[in-house]
Parts: sequence; structure tokens; C-alpha cells
Amino acid sequence: MFMKILVAIDGSETSMQALIEAQSFAGSQQTTLRFVYAAADSEEADQQTGRKLLKQAKSAVRTGLTVETRLLQAEAIYGLNGIAEAIAGAANEWGADLVVVGSSHRRGLERLVIGSVAEQLIAMVDASVLLVRPRNNPLTA
Repeated sequence: MFMKILVAIDGSETSMQALIEAQSFAGSQQTTLRFVYAAADSEEADQQTGRKLLKQAKSAVRTGLTVETRLLQAEAIYGLNGIAEAIAGAANEWGADLVVVGSSHRRGLERLVIGSVAEQLIAMVDASVLLVRPRNNPLTA
């Protein structure tokens, strides 16, 4: 059973789905969910977005669960690496049992060039990692 579940959110559809999946893993009232958003350095707009998303995520959780939120500072000069490092650092420091993160589902050259926060987290955290992929929508395929 997972007692400390960290969920990385960014406002994407898959991160919101990750929030839902994390709740399904939170089997008891002794489980704590911690939502994190990695803001780029001191960019006020990004911090405001993060605070708003964390508040929305917290309000979307079913009653009876303990929920915490953290706004993380990612070093913008490192791009996605900085985001992954901020999330991994928060997960390891807190002692998370499970990290839940949405996957952007990039393919080919885009994935090679841009990379994947989710993929980096697998190598950086001591906890189990649950990747939530985008749902296939037959109406947009």
C-alpha cells in the first residue's frame, strides 16, 4: 500500500488524469497525496499558474484524503531537466512511495530532441513511478 503519493501536475489533460489515478491508489485515510507544480525560476506568471492549478487539484480530491500542495522552483535554464530535477528532489526528500505523472506521449524526433520529464523521473526517484498516458479519443484520431 502506498502511504505517500506525489502527483506532478502541469495543467495538461494527462496530469489531470494522473490526479484521478492517484486517488484510486490512495486506498485509505492514512494515505497522503502531495500535488506539486514545478515553476520556472522566479517567473511570476508561471508561479501564479502553478498556485491556481494546485488549488484546483486540491479541490478536485474526494473527501477523507489528506492533501498537501507544493510549488517547486525549477531552474529554467535547464528546461525539462530542471523540472524533472525539482520533482525528483521533492519526491525523494518527502520519501514518496509512489510518483504519478502524466506522459506527453511524444514520439520520434520530438522525443529525442525535447525529451520527457516522465522518463527522467524514472531514473531519478527512489519511489515507484506511475506514468499516465493520454487517452485515445476516436473522435480526434
